[in-house]
Amino acid sequence: MPITKHNPERLFPQYRNYSHAIEISTSSRLLIISGLNGYLQDGVTMPDSFEEQGEVIWQYIGELLKSAKMTYQNIVSIRTYLASPEYDEANVQLRMKYLGNHQPALTVVCAQLLDPKWKLEVEVMAAD
Repeated sequence: MPITKHNPERLFPQYRNYSHAIEISTSSRLLIISGLNGYLQDGVTMPDSFEEQGEVIWQYIGELLKSAKMTYQNIVSIRTYLASPEYDEANVQLRMKYLGNHQPALTVVCAQLLDPKWKLEVEVMAAD
C-alpha cells in the first residue's frame, strides 16, 4: 500500500513519532479502531497507573490490527485523550515502544474522560 508522509520544511518541526499528514492510496483498506481504555479483559478491572493502562490499550490495538491482518506499521493516525498533561512524556514513551520509528499522523488532547479512573483513551486508524 502506498503511504506518503507529508512533512514540508515550511511547517514547524515534527514531534516524536509524528507526521503532519499521511496520504493513503484509494485502493487501500481502512481500519478505524474506536477509543480504547485500560479495562482488562473482564471489562471491570482496570490497572491504576497510566503506564499499565497504556500497555493494556496498546496490546488491544495490536490484537485489533492482527484481527485485520495488519501491524502497528499500518497505523496512519492516532488520537489520544489524556486525563492530565502530566502523562504526556509517558504517553510518548509508550508510542515509541510500540511504533519504533513509524510516524503516523497524531493528535493528543487533554480532557476530562468519561470515568475518573481512566488515565487515557486512544483511537487509531490503520490502512493497507
